[in-house]
Amino acid sequence: MALYIKSIENLINEFKKLPGIGPKSARRIAYFLLKLPDDDILRLSRSIVEMKEKVRFCSQCYGLSEEEVCYICSDESRDRKKICIVEEAGDVAIIEKTGEYRGLYHVLGGLLSPIENIGPSEIRIPVLLSRVKKNNVDEIIIALNPTVEGESTTVYLKKILQPLGIKITRLASGLPVGGNLEYADEITIGRAISERREI
Repeated sequence: MALYIKSIENLINEFKKLPGIGPKSARRIAYFLLKLPDDDILRLSRSIVEMKEKVRFCSQCYGLSEEEVCYICSDESRDRKKICIVEEAGDVAIIEKTGEYRGLYHVLGGLLSPIENIGPSEIRIPVLLSRVKKNNVDEIIIALNPTVEGESTTVYLKKILQPLGIKITRLASGLPVGGNLEYADEITIGRAISERREI
């Protein structure tokens, strides 16, 4: 028979709402937190509240920031003629870690999904169009996940941006470094072959 303590169950239920956290993980986290010193718990709870109070979307790219304009958009050394389109704000950090890209970003905040009634207006595509026209952008890099929704959003973006005469590129896809052909699916191998380059 499970021991029922309301405050613990409430916390477990809150953890289960987090992505990737199932009932067992939620229970483990809750019981782990019970063992922590009070100072650690207070620091954790203050960090969550502080993040929620201070972090907002950048008014230009919709990335995360504690200021009106994020550090990337306010960096004058960035290439303002290139915009990399990503699905979520967290994707910006992933690309930035590579140190390979020095342009700006545009966070859609989702992907097109007719089944869920998510159209262009719900994912900041009109704002993107306005921004591209206003800033004389010369290249759009589409960095969306290769899912059904990601692919349909990519096709739609290409369709509406091509008439503007802008260079449109997308992230290369194929085999990862250290990958093995034996474990790759047909689509990945097909893309790796079709997007091959000279060495």
